[in-house]
This record gives sequence, C-alpha cells and structure tokens, in this order.
Amino acid sequence: MGGSVDTVKKNAETLVAATKEIGLEVNAHNTKHMTVSRDQNAGRIHSMKIDNSSIERVEEFKYLGTTLTNQNFIQEEIKSRLKLGNACYYSVQHLLSSRPLSKNLKIKIYRTTVLLVFLYGCETWSLTLREGLRLRVFENRVSRRVFGPNRDEVTGEWRKLHNEELRDLSSLTNIVRVVKSRRMRWAGHVARMGEGRGEVCTGF
Repeated sequence: MGGSVDTVKKNAETLVAATKEIGLEVNAHNTKHMTVSRDQNAGRIHSMKIDNSSIERVEEFKYLGTTLTNQNFIQEEIKSRLKLGNACYYSVQHLLSSRPLSKNLKIKIYRTTVLLVFLYGCETWSLTLREGLRLRVFENRVSRRVFGPNRDEVTGEWRKLHNEELRDLSSLTNIVRVVKSRRMRWAGHVARMGEGRGEVCTGF
C-alpha cells in the first residue's frame, strides 16, 4: 500500500527482502497490484516486478471479504453483499416464517445472522438513491417473511403487506440509516487516528 506508485514499489521491495531473511518467498504469480483512481488511465503506464517477475495489474480484487475496484465503485460490492445476504436469508427463512417463534425472536435472528452478513464492510459504502432502494427492497422482503400476509377486512382475502404497513409494524431500523450511522461512526474512528497510523491505500 502507498500514496504513489513509487511508494508501492519501495514497499514491495522491502516486503521481498524481509521475507527472504526468514526463508520465505513472495509468489509473483499470486501477487496482484491495483491503482485506485477515478482516472481510468491511472497506473496503466507503470509496471511492477518482483525479482524480475512482472506483477499482474488488476481492476478489482477481494480484500478481507470486500470487493475493491480500481475506480472505487461500490456497486459490485453491494451486488456481492446482496447475493450473500440472500443466501443467508434463504437458509433461515423457515425460521422467519415459523408460527411458534415470536416476531421479536425472528427479528433477532435476522439482525444476528442475515444483517451481519449483508452489511459487512458497509462503513465504506457511498450509497446512491438507486443502491439505497435495493437495500430497502431486500429489507422489505425479509419483513414480509417475518410478519406474514395480512387479511383484508373487506374482501377477507390474504395479501402482502404494503411498505407503509411494514414500517408501522416493524421495529427494524431503516437499513439505509443503519449504513449511514455506521459510516459516521467509522469516520469518527478515522478522525481520531494519529498521523502515524498509516497511509491511504491507493494501490498494491
């Protein structure tokens, strides 16, 4: 990691030297580098090598379970989180629709399983209206599973709950507000960090 290409190269050289001292070796084939910039051409003219072996330049990769892109777009990460959140949701939907379980217990199951998976790393998300809507659609689907259908007093037919009815019934916090709250909390942690805690990652 480094604030410039030269810094990244120096850090890579330092890493290679340190690993050799303890009998280890950096595998150039499994090592990638990426320049993070809104400029699509940033970093294209630069190449990196480890012991004369070229390091592949990539446009995205996973780091600690989070998808990072070279233009710092969050859409792919949210898409990935939605996929994982849906998989987790389907694994517990039989519990969320179980009649013997109370609604409070179902909400706890959702918060401690599905939501934890879905919102992993959300402190770095920069939500647009479109992405926020995708989050709300996911949340409403879970809420409908928890609260079940509603019987119309006039027709006597069962129907899905409307979004407004879900907001009135549910004790779930608006998922977009949860993301914004976590972002603000993380921003506070970053603001309190000393200058010696490290640099902003722009590559490697």
